[in-house]
Amino acid sequence: MDVAEVNLPGDLPVVERDAVRLVLQEAGGAVLLFWAREITLPEVGRWWELPGGGIDAGETYVDAAVRELYEETGIRIRPDQVGRASWRRTATYRHRGTRRLQHEVIAAVHLDGETPMVDTSGQLAHELEDYTAWRWTPLGEIDEMAARGARFYPGRLPELLPRFLGTETIDEPFELWS
Repeated sequence: MDVAEVNLPGDLPVVERDAVRLVLQEAGGAVLLFWAREITLPEVGRWWELPGGGIDAGETYVDAAVRELYEETGIRIRPDQVGRASWRRTATYRHRGTRRLQHEVIAAVHLDGETPMVDTSGQLAHELEDYTAWRWTPLGEIDEMAARGARFYPGRLPELLPRFLGTETIDEPFELWS
């Protein structure tokens, strides 16, 4: 799916890119989520988001996953820790005066040992503004958060996460997120 195949709302310039997101689980099974906002769009509110980001030219999703996770969290992983990209999706959202059309793959990473602390000192300036907190979230709490009205990116995370972790391949329909 590309720009020609999608009728995008509004008149914002479109930035199309490939990206990777990670379901990062610590040894006890909790998933890392960032508490996020888009500082230029306060009307969008706040949401919980999986770590990840754009895949640079010449990078594989695995390369990007290792790089992005370190930049956003300070957590170092090996390429062989990045699972198969078995959740695929395309989404669009507004971001700092542009409309992103993002082709995403989502992969799982399981950590052994103690739950690592998150170090955000490697984040980009806009990430430092937009990611206002983080937490290791037990799987059962994600449904509870959704029931209380919490938003997520991906939007269907509470519904699709158990299927994904159960090794189901997911080809999610297009999501108009914001």
